[in-house]
Amino acid sequence: MRYKGEANFRHDQPERLGILVTNLGTPDAPTTPALRRYLAQFLADPRVVEVPRAIWWFILNGIILRLRPRKSAAAYRKVWEAEGSPLLTHTAAQCEGIRKALQAKYGKNVVVAFAMRYGNPGIPKVLDDLKSQGVRKLLVLPLYPQYSASTSASTFDAIALDFMRRRWLPDFRFISHYPDYPPYIEAMAKRIEDHWAEHGRKQKLVLSYHGVPMKYLKRGDPYHCECHKTSRLLAQRLGLEKDQYMTTFQSRFGAEEWLKPYTDETLKALPGHGVESIDVFCPGFSSDCLETIEEINEENRDYFMEAGGRGFSYIPALNDSPAHIDALVQLIEENLQGWAVPDNNPDTLAERARRARAIGAEA
Repeated sequence: MRYKGEANFRHDQPERLGILVTNLGTPDAPTTPALRRYLAQFLADPRVVEVPRAIWWFILNGIILRLRPRKSAAAYRKVWEAEGSPLLTHTAAQCEGIRKALQAKYGKNVVVAFAMRYGNPGIPKVLDDLKSQGVRKLLVLPLYPQYSASTSASTFDAIALDFMRRRWLPDFRFISHYPDYPPYIEAMAKRIEDHWAEHGRKQKLVLSYHGVPMKYLKRGDPYHCECHKTSRLLAQRLGLEKDQYMTTFQSRFGAEEWLKPYTDETLKALPGHGVESIDVFCPGFSSDCLETIEEINEENRDYFMEAGGRGFSYIPALNDSPAHIDALVQLIEENLQGWAVPDNNPDTLAERARRARAIGAEA
């Protein structure tokens, strides 16, 4: 195996401290071919679908990729913006907010980039870009507050696979989760309180998280527990009693049992139990995307209203709100403890190159 090196490496190259922000990903366009490519990569990940590979290959390629891309493309067209997918534009804005905050404090020798686990910009390409900029220390922050093997660990897998092919690895740190991080809890509470101040407060707050199969919980995945911990801490910060909020799980796929209660079934049932108005917020989604804009604010809104609901309000995700950027920057800074930002003194770089040439280096 030939390991990837740097053909044009120079010993006087400035060194950088790198921050890589990652998110799940998005298709390149709201079209059937683009969705087929995206879903093929996403659903082929064994962290996402834990089914024997041979069996799953026939299901994925023989059924799912023949039927689902067209339906998914239609859903994406409802939320697509002039700049592209909402998840892409929000993640780019978050990256820019983090970059501005860190460079204002530490200078240009801190570089910040973002990548998607599936789709573009892909992790290998962005790692190449960071390496070419001289990143020798790398902190990775997946924007998944609650840990799951299907999200956080899958991101680690992609980075580890890339590193396995590189000759020179950076020093590396990985933030696997932050479900109880106080600035994150505070940012969500502020978002909800601001919404209530502007639009009024409904009868109950529904906190909807992306679901995972129940078997993942039974096999030791902490995601379910971390979602409930986030809900509990957020409710405490908002001063809510147990009957004023609830935790649900959305976006299930296939016929097997997923984490319950299901968001859609819950919203269909609430009006029959006397709950006629709700606010819905999604703590596990750092950015608004198909699952919040179309699934929650359109599809599930319709379920609730058609069942007899009188008031439904979706509270937007944190996106690039100042409180969210501040929370992410604080989280990054805490995890950078002990790593000095390179000063790249020109005299030091020149001396390093001189010494390297003295023992045979070409550049």
